[in-house]
Amino acid sequence: MPTMIKRLLPQLLALSACATLAACGTGGAHGPQTAAPVPAHAQARAAAHWLGTWAASQQIPEPGNTLPSAALTRATLRQIVHLSVGGPEVRVRFSNVFGTTPLHILAAHIAVPVSRTTGAIDPATDTRLTFGGRPGIRIPPGAAYYSDPVAFHAKALSDLAVTIYLRKPPLRQTSHPGSRETSFLLHGEHVAAASLPGAMRFNHWFFLSGVDVKVHGPAAAIVTLGDSITDGHATPNNSDTRWPDDLARRLQASAATRQLSVLNVGTGGNRLLRYGLGPDALARFDRDVLGQTGVRYLIVLEGVNDLGVATFHGPISAAQNAALVRNIIGAYRQIILRAHAHGIKVIGGTITPFGGSTYYHPSAATERDRREINAWIRAPGHFDAVVDFAKVVRDRQHPQRLSPAFDSGDHLHPNPAGYRAMAAAIPLSLFSPARHPDGAHR
Repeated sequence: MPTMIKRLLPQLLALSACATLAACGTGGAHGPQTAAPVPAHAQARAAAHWLGTWAASQQIPEPGNTLPSAALTRATLRQIVHLSVGGPEVRVRFSNVFGTTPLHILAAHIAVPVSRTTGAIDPATDTRLTFGGRPGIRIPPGAAYYSDPVAFHAKALSDLAVTIYLRKPPLRQTSHPGSRETSFLLHGEHVAAASLPGAMRFNHWFFLSGVDVKVHGPAAAIVTLGDSITDGHATPNNSDTRWPDDLARRLQASAATRQLSVLNVGTGGNRLLRYGLGPDALARFDRDVLGQTGVRYLIVLEGVNDLGVATFHGPISAAQNAALVRNIIGAYRQIILRAHAHGIKVIGGTITPFGGSTYYHPSAATERDRREINAWIRAPGHFDAVVDFAKVVRDRQHPQRLSPAFDSGDHLHPNPAGYRAMAAAIPLSLFSPARHPDGAHR
């Protein structure tokens, strides 16, 4: 065999293997190869990924917010949520995280609602959800479960009705009591019904924890971790006037930030350090923050309930005040560490004033604690960025109190104008929908 052919034989064999096995560009036995150009449509498919567009924190509902078991037995439950970003495909996350027996969903549908006060939907948009190709699912105790993806034209800042038919509720319910959105319950199977005349109405969500949409290109989720101020206490039902809602509208108003979603995991009564009406912020962090699809940013507004509850029944000692401040700051440090471990930028929000609160009755020592904690939040080297919510909503003449223009009347929770001012104070330059270096969207 001529010498030249001997030298070329390995390359000829390698080319033959590539042509036969479509192995070029993958390395393999013959080492790295030059990849063929990827078609544009294949690149578009590769860039598609899931992003959370709506979320709600979960807890065991208080007795006054728990539905009778009989009410949820062989019953249709329709719940409406407000999306932040849109997409051509949808999947829904259902939760039985606090259930002690399985949650059996026999059927589930999504649709565009035409009335948030009656629960009526546009029947032309009614779409069946499946779970592994089947119409129903038994979700084990302590678990959450995604539906299969389904083609659905979800628009940014639109409402989505999620309707499920339950055979029997778990022995313990999983809920977000502070929905500030009307839900509808009717006995019998009515998941595809255009309207639900005679349905029971209440302002709570049950067994529903998230909605994701399929997006293309750079995108990211902003999670807002907080208490009732983030959950939207003092806003009218069905109005979407919580400060995270206002932030979502600001993001959608600019082409540069329209691929950023807002996931509100505020929980009424939430604390950093101890279980309140629901799990404390550290206990729920993995589920409510790290577990969200596409999370890259976190805004933390927590601590007012820790301060308020500490002196709820009377004053505490100077040593107890010092320990409280130290422990709150320690909780912030833990949140920052855990978020950074997952590539999440953490933005700290200063604790808003609540002097004169008709619920907590804060003392001068409480106010000193709040100011000390806020000074730590503002100091460089702790949070990645800071939004000074306290400065935005305070009364300039009496900075320990909310401004009368922003006070809901209880001297603790801002009103819708206050929430708008809080959202307006967040620089959009803090956020970018760009990918992580590894291409992941955490």
